[in-house]
Amino acid sequence: MSEKRMGRIEEEIKRIVSNIIAYDLKNPNIKGVISVTGVSVSNDLKYANIYISVFDKKQDDDKLLNNVINTLNKSKGFIRKELASKINLRYTPELIFKIDNSLIYGSHIDELLHEINIQHKE
Repeated sequence: MSEKRMGRIEEEIKRIVSNIIAYDLKNPNIKGVISVTGVSVSNDLKYANIYISVFDKKQDDDKLLNNVINTLNKSKGFIRKELASKINLRYTPELIFKIDNSLIYGSHIDELLHEINIQHKE
C-alpha cells in the first residue's frame, strides 16, 4: 500500500476517533481535554495505534493519563464500532491506545533550556 494512501487512512482514523471521544463517548471517568495526537496503522490495516494526550491542571499527569488510557481501553469496542460505521474500509483495525509523551518531553526540554539560559546570563 502506498505511503500516501496510508497517511490518508491514518488522518481519517485520527479525525473520526477524536470526534467519537469528544462527542459520542459518555464516560464520567474521563476528565480533562483529550487529544488524539497521532495514529499509526500497521501495513495490513489490522491494528491502529492511537496516541493520546490529556490536559488537566488539577490532577497528577501520570495518574490522569493511566486512568484515561484504561477507560479508553474498556470502551474500545464501542469506539471501534462507531469507527466502522464512519469509515469505508474492508476491515476495521483493532485499536490500541497509547500515551503520547512528546508534549511532556517537549515541556521538560523547554524547562532545561530555560534553566541553562538563566545560568548562562549569570
